[in-house]
Amino acid sequence: MSWLFILLALLAGAANPFQAGANAQLNKQLGHPVLAGVVVYATGLAGLLLVLLARHSASPSQPQIASVNWWAWLGGLISIGSTMAGLMLAQKLGSVAFTGCSITASLIMSVTLDQFGWMGFRQHAASPGRLVGCCLLAAGVWLVARG
Repeated sequence: MSWLFILLALLAGAANPFQAGANAQLNKQLGHPVLAGVVVYATGLAGLLLVLLARHSASPSQPQIASVNWWAWLGGLISIGSTMAGLMLAQKLGSVAFTGCSITASLIMSVTLDQFGWMGFRQHAASPGRLVGCCLLAAGVWLVARG
């Protein structure tokens, strides 16, 4: 596994609390969570379109698009749920509790996805080490969140 990929994953993870904070503040100042969500996705779409235009990459063919698994199209809808949760809960729970709960739930779901090879992931057993790691993370979040 490339250290660059690990570093990029760590940077993406470090950005999550900033994103949750910015989104929650947008919700607070606009006073409307759905409108705040629209703004978040509109600015994200604008950024992605700029990246797409800058890369000059070939578009997928019609057969490529048609061959995409039906459930792969659900990522955007799932992202809406995560974003709306952050918009409405990050300010109420605080950065540590919200981010900690999100990461813990993500890790537990990741172990589950790996265990069964769902969503196109390679199958990796939910070993005792992985399960203990999830429990330790949950315990750590509980300790940090309660102060």
